[in-house]
Amino acid sequence: MAKKKSNKYLCTGCGHIEPRWMGKCPECGSWNSFLEQVAGKEEIDTEVTTPIPIPAIQFKEEIRFDTGIDEINRVLGGGAIRGSSILVGGEPGIGKSTLMLQITETAKVKGRVLYISGEESLAQIKLRADRLGIHSAHIEVYCNTILENILDTMEKIRPVLVIIDSIQTLHSRELSAVAGTVSQVKHCASALNEFVKAKSIALFLIGHVTKDGLIAGPKVVEHLVDTVLYFDQASAEIRVVRAVKNRFGSTDEIGLFNMTETGLIQVKDPLSLFLEHREGTPPPGVAIAPVYEGSRVLLVEIQCLVVPAKGGISRVFSDRIDSRRIFRLAAVLEKHMQLPFSDMDIYVNIAGGIKITEVGIDLPLSLALFSAKQNLSLPAEITVLGEVSLAGEIRAVSRIESRVKASLDLGFKLVIGPCMKTGEWPDQYCQVKTIQEAVKKSFTFQPKALPPQEKQ
Repeated sequence: MAKKKSNKYLCTGCGHIEPRWMGKCPECGSWNSFLEQVAGKEEIDTEVTTPIPIPAIQFKEEIRFDTGIDEINRVLGGGAIRGSSILVGGEPGIGKSTLMLQITETAKVKGRVLYISGEESLAQIKLRADRLGIHSAHIEVYCNTILENILDTMEKIRPVLVIIDSIQTLHSRELSAVAGTVSQVKHCASALNEFVKAKSIALFLIGHVTKDGLIAGPKVVEHLVDTVLYFDQASAEIRVVRAVKNRFGSTDEIGLFNMTETGLIQVKDPLSLFLEHREGTPPPGVAIAPVYEGSRVLLVEIQCLVVPAKGGISRVFSDRIDSRRIFRLAAVLEKHMQLPFSDMDIYVNIAGGIKITEVGIDLPLSLALFSAKQNLSLPAEITVLGEVSLAGEIRAVSRIESRVKASLDLGFKLVIGPCMKTGEWPDQYCQVKTIQEAVKKSFTFQPKALPPQEKQ
């Protein structure tokens, strides 16, 4: 690669770079915000000077390695890629640093692993490592927040895996802004991303989040990195890792962990993790739905509460399901079941705290709304799946066979879903065409009694 030196002008407000000084930043509109950055170090010039035909491009296959944690491998698409950068965001105290320290221990890499901390001291990291039982000599800890020092250290020891905790604590001597500002975060993330790609290093960046749950700093950081993971808390002990961007895999997968005193433990069998184990008939407004998250089925409990609206204006309260979907399904019930919701407040929740976006929950959500409005309980032995159209028709969703099998394996007696033209289906799968038929089949289901010799 060719090397070059060049001066540049960087906006201290947003981090925008121009080849010459400008009075007003074209990106953020700030006046007199450009500072000259004198090129003191050589920069890697990765630009291609002439166009190259696709067959002539030389491609070196990425090296993917096992992180040692199956749930993280699942979310990343099979493991981490050397030369890639991964941004991990989450609420304070959710376990980001714990998870990253566990990855340094379990990652199956041949070489040195570097954990860079800008928030904790060596003693604090040692205490966490002792609690997690991490004592590997190949893991090296470096406490520093100056970008230039970090790059020099990475150049010197040549690690294969680097963890930085966190990107908001770093600052460069080239900028006068304080750590955590837009310009510093953007500049540090860009420099680190270029370095690890050139040196074939796998990089994990821990990021803080705002009060709105978004990763703090400029959005351009998420564009720079190859993968963006969000670390969420589903309940007091359950943690969920979800990819919102992944250049090397799918964004449909989730990783499930159980937070314990000795660290994060993978959830091996999450099928019934989010179900409430109760005896007898469930309360009104509860429906069980088999949902597909990535490559596996999870059974979740949808809870609805319908009460008279306060002030005459109906509202929907839901942070686990899109409120627009709830409004739409309430309108379908009002049109095709003559069930008014215009004067009601609707509360919707998913037990366990997991967020659901797929269309397969349309029918169970509709039945939960009907159950709550009519104060009728759905039978505890059924699960429901399917998409609901505006015409009140029940439409097919993906991988119905796996959803039906998962429900029956957990002991449910009936699965209500859309009509399927092909395939052999068990007797426990009840096919319905409309929302009216689904309501009728659901609330009239009676489980068959066991023969006398089989009764306990």
